[in-house]
Amino acid sequence: MRKRIFFDIEVSPNVMLSWRSGYKLSLGPENILKERAIICICWKWEGQDEVQSLTWDKKQCDKAMLKTFIKELNKADEICGHNSDRFDVKWLRTRCLFHGINVFPRYQSLDTLKMAKNGFLFNSNKLDYIAQFLEVGKKTETGGFDLWKKIVLDKDSEALQLMVDYCKNDVTILEGVYQKLEPYVEHKFNYATLHGEEKYCCPQCGSYDIKLRKTYTTKMGTMRHSMGCSNKFHPAYTISNKTYMEYLQGMVRSNKKIVL
Repeated sequence: MRKRIFFDIEVSPNVMLSWRSGYKLSLGPENILKERAIICICWKWEGQDEVQSLTWDKKQCDKAMLKTFIKELNKADEICGHNSDRFDVKWLRTRCLFHGINVFPRYQSLDTLKMAKNGFLFNSNKLDYIAQFLEVGKKTETGGFDLWKKIVLDKDSEALQLMVDYCKNDVTILEGVYQKLEPYVEHKFNYATLHGEEKYCCPQCGSYDIKLRKTYTTKMGTMRHSMGCSNKFHPAYTISNKTYMEYLQGMVRSNKKIVL
């Protein structure tokens, strides 16, 4: 059984010292009074209803929250976020480095922003737009910059809870978007092999209930077979001719019907 986690983080801004405001200003790191940090982390496991959450402590330190969440993240076969490769994962790694918390050097990542850009042509690749386009929900309104100000400067507990609710909703619609995109993109990870199943099983769930969708050859003349699982939400996958022959032989030995 695959273990896939959907997650999102919310980050505080740097608190800066500046003698004037404007658009064409150069503020160096020496102007930072308080470093940005992670306000909250929300996540859910695929197949579970509950969206879990953690927040920084009363001193606005994210160390304890990160130590707890990284243990959860490390249990996953795949981690999924929107723009997570460029933003969320790097942020988590940076804050863990600051606190001396060990993280894996690499995670098997599913980034729905990359999926959207590489495989589709949406009018916008923002999570909110795609979620509404695919009718799986929409983002929660936050009221803009003022919410971050209340949390960081005023330490407003109600504002913090609103941020957590906003982040939880992002995780919910993230999973909905991924489930809609999943059948249309190639799989990145073979769960059948991970869990000791035959290499011709569905890589998403390890199911033997598969059928041949299409046979084709490469430009070098190598025969390939596109296979499909009975679960229509799992994408097609490709196996070699040798593996396909092993599949046929296995079906014959077990007296099972071959679906063509």
